[in-house]
Amino acid sequence: MTEQPAAERSRHRLLVVEDEPSIRTLLEATLRLTGYEVRSADTGRSALLEVERLEPHLVVLDVMLPDLDGFEVTRRLRAAGNDCPVLFLTARTGVDDRISGLTAGGDDYVAKPFSIEEVLLRIEAILRRTAPAAEPYAPQSVLRYADLELDEGAHEVHRANQYIALSPTEFKLLAYLLSNVGQVVSKMQILDHVWSYDFAGDARIIETYVRYLRRKIDRFDPPLIHTVRGVGYCLRLPRESGGTSEQ
Repeated sequence: MTEQPAAERSRHRLLVVEDEPSIRTLLEATLRLTGYEVRSADTGRSALLEVERLEPHLVVLDVMLPDLDGFEVTRRLRAAGNDCPVLFLTARTGVDDRISGLTAGGDDYVAKPFSIEEVLLRIEAILRRTAPAAEPYAPQSVLRYADLELDEGAHEVHRANQYIALSPTEFKLLAYLLSNVGQVVSKMQILDHVWSYDFAGDARIIETYVRYLRRKIDRFDPPLIHTVRGVGYCLRLPRESGGTSEQ
C-alpha cells in the first residue's frame, strides 16, 4: 500500500471522537505528527456539532460513547445527507456488530485494542477510495444504464429522475457495477476495486453493502442489481430465465 504524501495529508481535516482521554490524546497527537489537521470531541452530540462546524474529510469514531453510540451518530449524519467517511473504533468485534456498523453508514472499522499503524493505514485507504476521481485521460463522466444515472463529477445518483443519496462506499460500489454493466463481478474483484484491500476475507460485508444498495436503487422497477449464485453480482435488466437470486 502506497503511503500518502505529507502534502496530501495536510489538506485533510480529521475529527477524532473518543471519550477515553488517553486514547483521544494518542490519536490526536499521532495524526497531527503525521500531518493531518485534527479536531476532537468526546460525546456523540458534540461530534454531530463538530462535524457541522468543521466539515471534516473523515471521522474516527468510537462506538461506545456516553450519550449516543457511534452507530447512532453515523445514522444521524447519513439521515441529514452528510456522507463524510467514518472509521469506527470498537471493542465489539463480532461479525454482526461489524455489519451493523457498516450498514449504519460506516466505511471501515478498527478493533480495540488497536495498533496506531493500522489506524493510519485504514485512514489513508478510506481517504484514497473516497477521494474524487481525477484521471487526466478520463474527465469526470456520467454513467448511464436504463433509467439509472451516476454523475461522477457532481457525485450524484438519479433513478427514474429521482435523486438517491449514497454513502461514498455505496457510490463507488455502484460506479464499479455500472462500469461493468452486463458482466458478473466477483466478491474478490469488488474487494479489490471498491475497498482496495482484503477486508479480513469477510464476504458478508460485501453482501451487506449490496443489500443496502439494492434498497435504494431497486426500490424502483425493474430491479437492476442481480446475484449470480456462486459467482458474484451483475448490474443489468432482468432476464426471463433463472440463474440469479436476491440476497
